[in-house]
Amino acid sequence: MTEISIPSKDKGNFMAYVAVPKQTPAPAIVVIQEIFGVNAELRAKCDELARQGFIACCPDLFWRMEPGVQLTDKTEGEWAKAFDFFKRFDIDKGIEDLRQTVHVMKGYAGSSGKVGCVGYCLGGKLAYLMAARTNVDCSVGYYGVGIQDMLKEAAKIKNPLMLHIAEDDKYVPPEAQQAIKAGLAKNKLVTIHSYAGVDHAFARGGGQHYDEAAANAANKRTLEFFRNNLDRAMAA
Repeated sequence: MTEISIPSKDKGNFMAYVAVPKQTPAPAIVVIQEIFGVNAELRAKCDELARQGFIACCPDLFWRMEPGVQLTDKTEGEWAKAFDFFKRFDIDKGIEDLRQTVHVMKGYAGSSGKVGCVGYCLGGKLAYLMAARTNVDCSVGYYGVGIQDMLKEAAKIKNPLMLHIAEDDKYVPPEAQQAIKAGLAKNKLVTIHSYAGVDHAFARGGGQHYDEAAANAANKRTLEFFRNNLDRAMAA
């Protein structure tokens, strides 16, 4: 487990946390942060993906505002700071940084050259946009916020995308969920799973709305999705 520096396309470098499995070559997965930065929870997700046989990399997407953000969801002050970052975040610059991260991971030591991505909350929306705007091999989004406002991008999706939706998500109301499902229904590259009775961030370990059963189900589906689209692609 280490931190690396990734060159941006405009100016400066940004940090990324990387976890590497015991056996390589292996596919890589770019883990896309929530509004709390590259914190202990996201690092733990990288470590778990490494235990499952993937190189996992979580880049710092808030570096232009404040490098090295590591907030939790435990205090009002941290929530306020996290929402401030969210409001000021430049989506297009974030995609640019993620594209750079994918490029680095394709050539990273021990990488098979296949790269997927998975994102949570803000990262869930970015994972959707990565599927539409980049050549990442596959993408997974957990409870992405705002996807319903970006459905025009769906026509550009070229590689498999999986979305996990919380049916009681306070940030993605039922009408938004319906719009997402309707807007993506005819796209054979998209798989959507809904989880009844759970709220936003149901897969955030230790979070207020963590739901073990839903998180385990979603994480199992995500691992199978990555193995189907990255491991088999590598073998082919």
